[in-house]
Amino acid sequence: MPKFVSTESHFLLERKKSKFICHLFPYADLAQIKARLVNEHPKARHFVYAYRYINEYDQIVENSSDDGEPKGTSGKPSLAVLAGLDLVDTGVITIRYFGGVKLGTGGLVKAYSDAVNGVCDTASFSEYEKLEQKIIEVEHKDLSLLLYQLKQQDITVINKEFTQCVKLTLAATAEKFKALEELQ
Repeated sequence: MPKFVSTESHFLLERKKSKFICHLFPYADLAQIKARLVNEHPKARHFVYAYRYINEYDQIVENSSDDGEPKGTSGKPSLAVLAGLDLVDTGVITIRYFGGVKLGTGGLVKAYSDAVNGVCDTASFSEYEKLEQKIIEVEHKDLSLLLYQLKQQDITVINKEFTQCVKLTLAATAEKFKALEELQ
């Protein structure tokens, strides 16, 4: 079952005087976190990233960048760790401060893989569930009972619109919506 991370985590790894600072975060925050990290670490040599997310067609989209490291030595190994752990809607950026000693291609692959594995060991994950949205209308007098049932079925109310009746926008898995319909 795919998993995702909902909060940012970081991990520091040192190899032959080089520092690898790895940040794991929700994919939606990629641009904001990358800009912040570039600003916080102006003397860093490389900002290697990888991410995986599920698009609107339920396909896994993935990408990575070596950001100046030798081709295939940093972004791809980082992405391989994310894929191996079946992470989706998740991104990782590893900041490298060069310590003056070249690690070689094998050393770089191992360092970046170890950094991403390290941050994943410290992070907490949730199981990914495909959510659907539904809009339902209910009489004002029935709202309290319905809200109770929604809470019992762990269905999220995204929006409430009060007019002659109450229009609710809901988010949940197909299974949770089916269970709610059986209660009605």
